[in-house]
Amino acid sequence: MTQTANAPRLAPVDRTTDGTGPALSGLGLFAILFTATLSSMDAFIVNVALPTIGADLKAGPAALELVVAGYATAYASLLVLGGRLGDAFGRRRLMLWGLTGFGAASLLCGLAPSGGALVAARILQGATAALMLPQAMATIQATTAGHRRARAMGLFGAIVGLAMAFGQILGGVMVGADIAGTGWRSVFLINVPAIALAAVLLARAVPETRSPKSAPLDPLGAVLLGTAMVLLLVPLTEGRAAGWPAWSWICLGAFPFAAAVFLTVQRRKERAGAVPLLPPSLLALPGMRRGLPVMMLSMAGFGGFLFASAVAIQQGLDYGPVAAGFALVPYALAFFTGSALGPRLAPRLGSRAVTIGVAVQFVGLAALACTVAAAWTASAAFAMAPALIATGLGQGLHLPVLFRVVLAEVPRERAGVGSGAMATSQQVALASGVAILGAVFLHLAPEIGVQEAYAWTIAVQAVSALVNVGLSLRVRA
Repeated sequence: MTQTANAPRLAPVDRTTDGTGPALSGLGLFAILFTATLSSMDAFIVNVALPTIGADLKAGPAALELVVAGYATAYASLLVLGGRLGDAFGRRRLMLWGLTGFGAASLLCGLAPSGGALVAARILQGATAALMLPQAMATIQATTAGHRRARAMGLFGAIVGLAMAFGQILGGVMVGADIAGTGWRSVFLINVPAIALAAVLLARAVPETRSPKSAPLDPLGAVLLGTAMVLLLVPLTEGRAAGWPAWSWICLGAFPFAAAVFLTVQRRKERAGAVPLLPPSLLALPGMRRGLPVMMLSMAGFGGFLFASAVAIQQGLDYGPVAAGFALVPYALAFFTGSALGPRLAPRLGSRAVTIGVAVQFVGLAALACTVAAAWTASAAFAMAPALIATGLGQGLHLPVLFRVVLAEVPRERAGVGSGAMATSQQVALASGVAILGAVFLHLAPEIGVQEAYAWTIAVQAVSALVNVGLSLRVRA
């Protein structure tokens, strides 16, 4: 097999270690990780800017929720389709198309004259991000093998998780800095030069890959999956701010039926010898079957933790957005440290690396709940630091390893679809975590106070982490 056309040789080894395709250079891996960081960070960077956006654009709570929900729903609904398009038409090509669209949408967000315009731009931003992320994971799958793949997937998991944590911190810093008088708009406008750099790196250093077995797209499958995602994610992300009206419960009740229809159609299509949008046989792979539940429960806690922490620290301790962001720095740094250690420990510990990481996370969360309950003063950020470090370290130890486990058995020709399925599961889990833990916190805060509500919310998350310890025993690394 000859090297992919126009892919420059930037490293001494230009083949994967199993000799089946072009290898990813160090610069190419950096370009992919940088691109993935942009889409992951933008899901969270806007959170602390919402009050400022509301005041500037005179947008109500429902519109502000849609700023978050629009991005998350479009993103999750199109991830699998994005992966399938990359498999068919070329992953680098789709990544560049998505990146270009993401840049245009970010500019529209930064220039939005009204709340409605910002919501529309955020939906476009989420849709274009869905073209980018699956290609990043699929390209790593297609251009690496052995220990190089394990290392690259570990770095990918670390960077994506870190981008989510630091996104919230960076958003607070940028709003507080008010760069050139742009205020909240800077959290979107900063994407434009970053995207220009990412596009140059992708075009220069990342080889083109695609599935050797091209198959027609599945429009019906895309519509059914998109419908199911909308029925689930819109009420989860919008229902709480709207007071859980009847339509939110109707949508949630309809979701299982929509999901069942989607899976039934996909199963029948695969049995007939066609290639569905999301082959059920892919979800039946041991890595997917055992690893996804652990990953989803962990990501649900992650999303809920970031939301509850941002609100509790600002409302309960009277911290501004910058100080509230920096209060989570110990967590983010520990996550990065754990992400660097986890893939290195996995070859020695095997699946125990996942269990150990989840167990450390549980200990950190339990300690955090006790600390919040006992010490809630202006200096609480310092008191919480040790527990935040343990929580971040545990999460960092196991999440990157899970990324590799979930995708390990996915065939190379289905790398995009597998990546899209995993990313969709993550987004569903994040939204569910924010909705469930957010509801617990916001329900309890008026009744028992922010301190106790935050402590109970963290305690609920600790219980879920304990359950996850048991689930992790089934994972085979």
